[in-house]
Amino acid sequence: MSQVMHEKLVKDAKLFIDGKYVDTASGSTFDSYNPATNEKLASVANGGEEDARYAIDVAQRTFASGVWSNMTVEDRSLILCRISDLILERVEEIAYVETLDVGKPINESIGFDIPRAASNFRFFAEMIKFWTHENFPNKHVMSYSEYAPAGVTSLIIPWNLPFMQLTWKASAALAAGNTVVVKPASYTPLSALMLGDIANEAGLPPGVLNIITGPGSTLGTAMVTHPFVRRVSFVGESSTGKTVMKNAAENLIPVSLELGGKSANIVFEDADLDEAVEGSIDAIYRNQGEICLAGSRLLVQESIYDKFLEKFVNRVKKIKVGDPLDKKTDMGALVAESHLETVDDYVKIGLAEGAKLAYGGKRVEGLEKGNFYEPTVLYDVDNKMRVAQEEIFGPVLVVIPFKDEEEAVKIANDSPYGLAGVVWTNNLRRAQRVTTGINSGLLWVNCWYIRDLRTPFGGSKASGIGREGGRHSFEFYSEPKTITMKL
Repeated sequence: MSQVMHEKLVKDAKLFIDGKYVDTASGSTFDSYNPATNEKLASVANGGEEDARYAIDVAQRTFASGVWSNMTVEDRSLILCRISDLILERVEEIAYVETLDVGKPINESIGFDIPRAASNFRFFAEMIKFWTHENFPNKHVMSYSEYAPAGVTSLIIPWNLPFMQLTWKASAALAAGNTVVVKPASYTPLSALMLGDIANEAGLPPGVLNIITGPGSTLGTAMVTHPFVRRVSFVGESSTGKTVMKNAAENLIPVSLELGGKSANIVFEDADLDEAVEGSIDAIYRNQGEICLAGSRLLVQESIYDKFLEKFVNRVKKIKVGDPLDKKTDMGALVAESHLETVDDYVKIGLAEGAKLAYGGKRVEGLEKGNFYEPTVLYDVDNKMRVAQEEIFGPVLVVIPFKDEEEAVKIANDSPYGLAGVVWTNNLRRAQRVTTGINSGLLWVNCWYIRDLRTPFGGSKASGIGREGGRHSFEFYSEPKTITMKL
């Protein structure tokens, strides 16, 4: 990417409200940093409560006008498909900004995250045309349902997969006919703001999509307490999710919460070990381990424990950590210096608790200017240890031995979280028994991170409330009404 293109793409960022990029009411800004160098990328508008109220007022006015909510489904679908096309046309540009802002490898941004973002818009744009309403004819009456747009929708997006998460939420809410106010995380605001230009070019009416940046303590609170807001969807860590739910309850606003995870990745003795090694590497070290679905607890059957651990560690040693813009890089930088310190503290806690270090456990030598941490393997871990119970959200794997199916399921469920899980086995009946026994919202067998967008996504326990995906998204972002007519 040339210096000229860099300066074109990475620039000071304003709020996007009512189809225009605008300054904050106070004129305040904050700085966004490159995790690979800890150098400043851009100054970003530091919105406050007044800005949040303005964005929500615009979204409410636009919704009430009917310019979007009353538009035909076919016309709405065409605009959203155009957004999808424009994202695909700009994959490399968005991926570049995403990689600079997040610290993730450019190959992941170009090869998966941004194309998936385009797919999100096209999927919901097409699905809304086939979203059917119920009707129940009777001899004397006809009862039928309508799914009306809910209204102003607040979307609060995390920093680990910002553009993909933004489009996953916004595409469904917009397809359902709502107006949207989005707050990306302060660590990673830049790619989200690029969607404003794309929306304008696609013909999305002004005020339908609004993007505001700033601290969650002010913006986020306003977005879940404002009386005009009718839906809140939040992705983030569990304690913040509880606060969001509590605040939204003041106005009885329905919430969808996608929260943390500490998923069990279970390898049985009859598994294809090479396949399980590769899949388990991906499940913990993709995106530097900064992903809620990470298989961060590796449960290995005792009969193959030593053999599998040796294979796994030998493969970890081949992971290339380095410049996120280098296409040979496998793992980039953690999002912030403070987060790296948190991850490192957990490794120290694990060792103090009695875990053993097989590999990693420190900053990458020679890359101290950035937030680079070695892929780390802690083994002989007891599931009661903090490193097995708490979400580290980094490239730290804990390895736990188990004897049989019953113990594997027991360990998997012995967690405050219930988001995801992975099972590696060539025994179909075992796969069915184990997946049935694990209390998690998503489970994979002999694979990881494969998603059919029609299926429900979400977790249980401390991993969240509600499901999105396919019809589940439309059910959440809509307000159903039943009409009964005498014949």
